[in-house]
Amino acid sequence: MSHPEVKSKWFADFKKQLPRVDGKVFAITGTTSGTGYVAARTAAENGGIVLLLNRRSERADKSLASLKEAVPSATFEQIDCDLQDMDSVRKAAEAVISKHPEVYCLANNAGISAHEDKATKDGYDVQMQTNHLSHFLLTSLLLPSLEKGADRHGEARIILGGERGNLGGNGDGFFGSPNFERYDQTKLANAVFTQALHQKLQAKESKVKVLSCHPGASSTPIIDGIPLKKDLWLLSLFNYALQSAEDGSMGLLTGMMGEGVKSGELCGPNSWVHCLNGPAVSVPARAVEKDPAMMELLWEKSEEACGAFVV
Repeated sequence: MSHPEVKSKWFADFKKQLPRVDGKVFAITGTTSGTGYVAARTAAENGGIVLLLNRRSERADKSLASLKEAVPSATFEQIDCDLQDMDSVRKAAEAVISKHPEVYCLANNAGISAHEDKATKDGYDVQMQTNHLSHFLLTSLLLPSLEKGADRHGEARIILGGERGNLGGNGDGFFGSPNFERYDQTKLANAVFTQALHQKLQAKESKVKVLSCHPGASSTPIIDGIPLKKDLWLLSLFNYALQSAEDGSMGLLTGMMGEGVKSGELCGPNSWVHCLNGPAVSVPARAVEKDPAMMELLWEKSEEACGAFVV
């Protein structure tokens, strides 16, 4: 399916509640469209300095121009960051640190879904590297800058892309297919990484918060090509629940800018139908996300791929 135009229901009122973030540095991956674009625009409108971490492309150039037109007084900086190339991620981190040694928020927003089983140049599944491994690497490299940001502002934030649906995949979900099973596994990795990093930072009494945020069923490019099973009632339900990119960004923006959020929480819609739409709320982590053995395994395998992550 391709994403249709959907009107926003809650975003206008939600946006009024967000605080000013003047002078705070936000590094956001995946801002060329969808929730990442809305988050970048909104952070800038509220006074933030916004670093746009995207793969070099015409889309990235066009979105940068669009953001500058939308918020002429804001500071936007484009930083080349290809999440399917770990060398590119390392260079992006170096660029961020050289210009902004104090970062308030790293929003690991970028993601892909339902892609074929193929390897990146680094040798990892394209979805797992894009959605988890490269964000694990980027977070490890920028953590010292986030600690400095926390010293300056009283706190800093790390955001991971979460999920309230079929974590890990089991073959019988709405989108059952091998390609989407791998996507579900990346979302489980994000969720477990959130809890593992949260616990490690809490143990050292860090002022850096770690949150997971999910968009529900948002009409953005990530849903293009999702292989919905040929059940008309499921397709109708999904289309009925679909919300706008603005509404879908509320969980992400709550994690990035919202007041009173707690480290380790998931921010996003919590509606009756698989949490597909609705206002963003804070939801406690589920048991599977906090399993000690899973956290240890994820950390070990992620370090094997990306190098040591010193907290």
